[in-house]
Amino acid sequence: MTPAADTPDTRFLWWPYTQMATSPKPLPVVAAQGVYLHLADGRRLIDGISSWWTACHGHNHPAIRAALERQLKTLPHVMFAGLTHAPAEELACRLVASLPADAKRKPARVFFAESGSVAVEIALKIAVQYWRNRGQTRTRFLAFRDGYHGDTLGAMSVTDLASGFHGAFADYRVPHFFAELPRDEARRAALAHLLERHGEEIAAVIVEPRVQGAGGMRFHDAATLHAIRTLCDEHGVLMIADEIMTGFGRTGTLYACDSAGVAADLVCLSKALTGGMLPLAAVVASDTVYEAFHSSRMEHAFMHGPTFMANPLACAAANASLELFAREPRLAQVAAIEAQMRRELEPCRALPGVIDVRAMGAIGVVQLSHPVAASLRPAFIARGLWVRPFGDIVYLAPPFVIEAPELSRLTAGVCEVLSEWSQREAALPCEVSTP
Repeated sequence: MTPAADTPDTRFLWWPYTQMATSPKPLPVVAAQGVYLHLADGRRLIDGISSWWTACHGHNHPAIRAALERQLKTLPHVMFAGLTHAPAEELACRLVASLPADAKRKPARVFFAESGSVAVEIALKIAVQYWRNRGQTRTRFLAFRDGYHGDTLGAMSVTDLASGFHGAFADYRVPHFFAELPRDEARRAALAHLLERHGEEIAAVIVEPRVQGAGGMRFHDAATLHAIRTLCDEHGVLMIADEIMTGFGRTGTLYACDSAGVAADLVCLSKALTGGMLPLAAVVASDTVYEAFHSSRMEHAFMHGPTFMANPLACAAANASLELFAREPRLAQVAAIEAQMRRELEPCRALPGVIDVRAMGAIGVVQLSHPVAASLRPAFIARGLWVRPFGDIVYLAPPFVIEAPELSRLTAGVCEVLSEWSQREAALPCEVSTP
């Protein structure tokens, strides 16, 4: 039977991270503007997570839309092998100029892709071939517990299995080294020992700077990130900064590495790169890394090429997004969001079952004592809020243009939903063990 023309036909769709047999149907969205998602039934929801952390300027920003309209009239797409175009050239220049540099390395070349996971795959491959081009074989990586880097094979293999996403693929993953973030002297010593023992096998250390996103929105300080950079230098290992979630203002600086004065050898970018308009990703390599590929020998070339890499429309959107960062007070807005979320989420700390409340930049987190967060989603929708808790956290990551009253609706919603949850938890009968 064919559905009526005005009835959404979802029979052939397969949604991510969803048990299709038991989950409720997704909400049909017909428009998005600013901080609001407009549903087919007339309701509108405040997007409290920027559509997976992408819509930093809000949805459907007129400046980015205008850039797309101009680009669409001339060059929507062209292959990037043997050809080039102005939007990609401009974007590469902007990215290289905006990323941090230090005395040992500076950003030099940009390799484009279409998604964050693929950007991680590219960075891993570049790191392996960097050493091969220099006459060494290093094919292992060091990643950190609670880290998440994507769902493709390489990215999945440097993601902590305890994140809960990849248990079905435990036997498919490539084995690598995992360590605790060096938050204190003991953990720094343990990381140094691991690098001392296995440094000649390790191509690179990969880290999400300042915030481990999908692994639980776990924060670490600038000193921890700086320690990782220092240990990589001391043991002759490359450092990959996965700034896919943290890049473009989310943590309070344009890049999370900025806050520690750290320059990585390879930087992965995506998500907010285009302001949430189109898929685009990039890997930015330092001059030292790129020099290992710049050779008269064809076997030293990097043999990788996503079909839609450097798509002109996506590059135009990214250029417009970066222009907004240059002319509008985005980082000041992020600072204001952080202060407001700290203040307005703090009452949750007193609730039974809440073990932490924290904020960094435009990320606010309430951590619970056990994983129940997904069950809370309907309560947020009922309040006109699109908040997607997962695991043991309820978090907010709103667009940077959100106004204080709208942000207060989000924070109040978190406090209300968690207060009700806490009361229900307290009413549950205690389990009594019998001898």
